[in-house]
Amino acid sequence: MMKPRVLVTRRWPDAVEREMAKVFDIDLNPSDIPLSEATLRDAMGQYDAILPTVTDRLPAAVFQGPARTRILANYGVGFAHIDTEAAKASGIAVTNTPDVLSDCTADIAMTLMLMVARRAGEGERELRNGRWTGWRPTHMIGTKVSGATLGLIGFGRIGQAMAKRAHFGFGMKILVQNRSAVPAEVLARYNAVQVPTIEDLLPQCDFVSLHCPGGAANRHLINGPRLDLMRRGAFLINTARGEVVDEHALAQALWFGAIGGAGLDVYDREPAIPRELLGADNLVLLPHLGSATIETREAMGFRVLDNLTDFFAGKQPRDLVA
Repeated sequence: MMKPRVLVTRRWPDAVEREMAKVFDIDLNPSDIPLSEATLRDAMGQYDAILPTVTDRLPAAVFQGPARTRILANYGVGFAHIDTEAAKASGIAVTNTPDVLSDCTADIAMTLMLMVARRAGEGERELRNGRWTGWRPTHMIGTKVSGATLGLIGFGRIGQAMAKRAHFGFGMKILVQNRSAVPAEVLARYNAVQVPTIEDLLPQCDFVSLHCPGGAANRHLINGPRLDLMRRGAFLINTARGEVVDEHALAQALWFGAIGGAGLDVYDREPAIPRELLGADNLVLLPHLGSATIETREAMGFRVLDNLTDFFAGKQPRDLVA
C-alpha cells in the first residue's frame, strides 16, 4: 500500500521529520519561507494531507480548486488562520495540537510581565550601549509584581497555567474574564474570581494578560476605548494572537503614558511590526517565542503525527476541531 503523501509547510525539529518520514511520503519546505495562498491551493490537489502552521493563511479561496487533501493537521493550538467552514464544506478534517505548549507559552507570558514591569529590556539596552553610569537610588525604578492583581482574558489551558505561576509563584490576585462560565472548582485552585465583562476586569488590574483565541470574532478585542479603561500604570501582555490587539491604539497608549507598558510575543501582521511600536521604550518585544523550546516543538510535531496516524487508520483524531 502506498504511503499517504504529506506536505510539511515549514521546517520542524529533526526528530519529528525523521519519524514522519518513516510513516508517510513527506515533502518538506527546505526554504522554510511561508507558502503563498496560490501554492497552498495547488497543494490541495497534490497531497493527501497538509501540515500548516500559523504562518500559513488558508482562507476560503484556497479550498476552491480540486481537492485531494483530506486533512489539515495544524502544527499549533490556534487555527484561526484556517477557514474551518470552507475546509468542512470540502470534506477536509482539521486538527490542532493542544495541551503540549501550555506551560512554555505561560512561561513566556510571565517572562514578558516581569521584563516590562522591572524595565529589563530598557536596562539591557542601556548597559549594552555603554550608557550605564552605575547604581543609584532612583535608577530604572520599576513596578512590583508580587502581590499585584493580574487579569486574565481567556481561561483555557494556557490561562490556567499562567494563573498557577502568578498566584503560587508571586502571590498575585487573579481575576478572570472568559466567554463561558469557569467551574467553581477551577477558579478555587487559584483563588480566582470571574468577572462578567472585559470592561469590569480592566480597571481592577495592575497587569492584564491575553489568552483568548484569535480570529475575526476577537479582532481588536483590546482597542482604544478598552485601553482607556486600564489603570494608568498597568501593563498589557499578549501571547495569544496578534490580531487581538489594535496595535495603533496600543502605540498611542504607550507613547502618551495612558498605560505603564506592554509585552508582546505576537503581532497582527507578523513579521512586520509598526514603527511606532518599535520605538516605544516601555514595550518589550519578543519574536513569537511562546512554544519555542525543543521539548515543546517536538511534542507538537509528535502530536500532529498521532493525529495523522489515527486519521489514515480510519480513527477519529483526538484533536479534531473541524
